[in-house]
Parts: sequence; structure tokens; C-alpha cells
Amino acid sequence: MLRLDHIAVAGETRQAATEHIQNCLQIAPLAAGKHAHFSTHNHLWGMGEACYLESIAIDPEAPPLPYPRWFGLDRFSGPPRIASWILATDNIEESLARLRPEFGTRVRLERGAYTWDISVSETGDLPFGGYGPALIEWQPPAHPCQNLPDSGCRLISLQVQHPQAPKMQALLSDLIRDERICFSTGPAQISAEIQTDHGVVTLK
Repeated sequence: MLRLDHIAVAGETRQAATEHIQNCLQIAPLAAGKHAHFSTHNHLWGMGEACYLESIAIDPEAPPLPYPRWFGLDRFSGPPRIASWILATDNIEESLARLRPEFGTRVRLERGAYTWDISVSETGDLPFGGYGPALIEWQPPAHPCQNLPDSGCRLISLQVQHPQAPKMQALLSDLIRDERICFSTGPAQISAEIQTDHGVVTLK
């Protein structure tokens, strides 16, 4: 079954994406990292035992790639925004077999103590025009939240609004076991309601 693992906010630069989250939460990032395979870098905010926020962008110091980056970052432009929601699974191959081909295939990645498999399409784009989820399977024993300082923030809900929301929900409803994920029909947009020390905020 699938459950929300983390939310990725993309920007044309990591600084822009990080400032977007920081201005919303009023909390500085708690960790930083790089993804050599996709030439990207990020900042992280822990939100409990199994959920975190990530700012992500192309790393300008990394070499160019002969293949597309994940989360559609090669074509990202404009202000920072939620670019992906990533669902954890205990068996990514089985989960992908139950979904459509545009969800991509498994890519094995490693960084320090962490090893994980994530779904990436041939174009690097996410399903449903960039508003569908990616899937991730962390290889035990390590998960980032085990070592990531807790921001004190907690996700209340993730709102996925899309013209094809009923189709997306029907495709995923038998797999998702996370009541925080909500679907609605309308112009494509992803937003997250987050409880912070200064009240509930909405991150888009």
C-alpha cells in the first residue's frame, strides 16, 4: 500500500525553493544534500517519523546529464511551487505493475547511508501532466527522517487538484492508505496544509 513519504518543492534555484518553504513555515532548513545521479541538490525539513519536506533544484555545479532529470526539472520555470508528492511503497515493482506506464520504472539510488528505488519516466516527467505522484521504496534500515531534525511541523492534508482528479483518484484509490491525501476537480494545483507553531499554513 502507498503512503505519503515526502513533498518536493522545486525552484529555478535551490535558494528560491528553500526561501519559498522557509517563508511559509518560518523555519530554516534542517539539512542539505546532493543527488549525483540527477545533478540536483536539496534542503530538508523533518515533519515527524515518516514525512518530510524537500526543496529541490538543478545543481549548477554538477555536470550535464545525457538523460532527463527527475520531477520534470529540466523543463521547470517560474516561481517555486510543489512539483511532486512522493508515495512510499514496500514493493515498488509490484506497485508500478498496477499503474500505467507513464508512472515510469524503478531507478536505484544511493547516498551515504541511504539506498532507495524511485519511479522515473523516460522523459523525467511525472504522470498526469506533472501532477501525479512518484513512488519510492527505501531500503532498510535507513530513512531520512531517522536522522533528520524535527521541524515541529506536521502535515494536515495534501490537496491534489486536477481536471482529471476523478481518474487519478480511481487509479490510486485501491493503493493509497493515507487519509491526508485529498483529490478535487479544478485547475491543476498541489497544496499542503501544515500545522506550525504559528498556526496552520498553506504551502503551494
